[in-house]
Amino acid sequence: MARQRAGIGTLIAALAVGVAFVAVLITGVFAAGSVRSAAQQQAAVTLARQADLVAATLDKTPGTRPARLMALLRGQQIQIALVPGAGASLNFLTAAVLSDLAAGRSVSVVLDRSGVSVFVEGRPLDAGGSVVVVQPTSVAAGAAGTAQRRLIPPLLLGLGGAALAGLLLARRLARPIQAAAGAANQLAAGARDVRLVPEGPAEVAELAGALNGLSAALATSEGREREFLLSVSHELRTPLTAVRGYAEALADGVVPPADVERTGVTMLAEAQRLDRLVADLLDLARLRAQDFRLDVVEVDLGELVRRAGQVWGDRCSREGVELRVEVPTEPVTTHTDPTRVRQIIDGLAENALRVTPSGRPMVLAVRMDVGSAAIVEVRDGGPGLSDDDLSVAFERSALYDRYHGVRQVGTGFGLALVAGLAARLGGTAMAGRSPEGGACFAVRLPLVVPAR
Repeated sequence: MARQRAGIGTLIAALAVGVAFVAVLITGVFAAGSVRSAAQQQAAVTLARQADLVAATLDKTPGTRPARLMALLRGQQIQIALVPGAGASLNFLTAAVLSDLAAGRSVSVVLDRSGVSVFVEGRPLDAGGSVVVVQPTSVAAGAAGTAQRRLIPPLLLGLGGAALAGLLLARRLARPIQAAAGAANQLAAGARDVRLVPEGPAEVAELAGALNGLSAALATSEGREREFLLSVSHELRTPLTAVRGYAEALADGVVPPADVERTGVTMLAEAQRLDRLVADLLDLARLRAQDFRLDVVEVDLGELVRRAGQVWGDRCSREGVELRVEVPTEPVTTHTDPTRVRQIIDGLAENALRVTPSGRPMVLAVRMDVGSAAIVEVRDGGPGLSDDDLSVAFERSALYDRYHGVRQVGTGFGLALVAGLAARLGGTAMAGRSPEGGACFAVRLPLVVPAR
């Protein structure tokens, strides 16, 4: 059975308590050492003052016995001896100490007496000789132990306060993170009305804001997908209904022989429309794939537009539309996929020819742009587009929804496909007004200047 993972609140609380414990432990160790060192220093200073006091007392009253003074200081485990005269009891004194005392110099050292560490303070006397005051260092250690024990309650109090702060911090951090995890699970389950109140530290609040943005983006995206599917199903159904109706009429023999040819032409036109719609949908889907193929070669955009003009010239003539091709005399060379560029030109030309009335012009053009770029554009003499139309021209089905039933429209996906192809080629699609009175659709492509 899988082991259940601890929650983030538990982990944060445990981490906070652990950090607090380590901090208190380190503080206690250093504090204990500092107290012990300070106690030893204070004991040495205190013993030095007492040695000065003993020496002053002996100088004022030479007949005073050291044993009498020791009785006064017995509670502090202090021993007093005269040098020379009582040297037998002070055989632990080193030669250096004895030499300093003989020379009349004061002594402040720590020596070892039978395995016991002691403070030794020696002071010269006015009458000659010296007095030596001895105290075990354990007296200072006992005072240090008392002080160290007094440190335990505040350290424990600090540990408790840190643990409480850690628990509160864990709760403050865990609550918004748990809420974010719950919101993410709701989004994964299909909910799109998930909203979080940003709280906690900046990073956690930013996570809540990001999830709110994701929820809104998913709702918008799925709404567009639904609209797209509805639009596609409607557009597929229209030609399919027409083809099916005529096919049933032919199968039932209700179409007069004189109308068979006209019926066949209508069915062919609807089938071609259906074919264009499916092709556009497939291209739009492929544009999102990572393996969308581009065959990049060196291309003269001017020559590419000239060849496209030869093809579209015949179609324009049949519709009574004047086709003009505007190409610079110098080559306009770039590295791109000529098939995809031609697909862009054909798509824009199809749209332009559809809306251009007989007797009006349509223009295929290439021109240099400012910087290392070239512009391929298709202009028409049709009704043109409003400012609002231009702002949404390359959105999927935007113009189709506005003008369906008002004037000739395509599948609704052609301009979106043009924008996607332009982006994959490293360029941008643009929409505007043409000097011919209609619309101007263009693609800006990066230009590669050939080496001379």
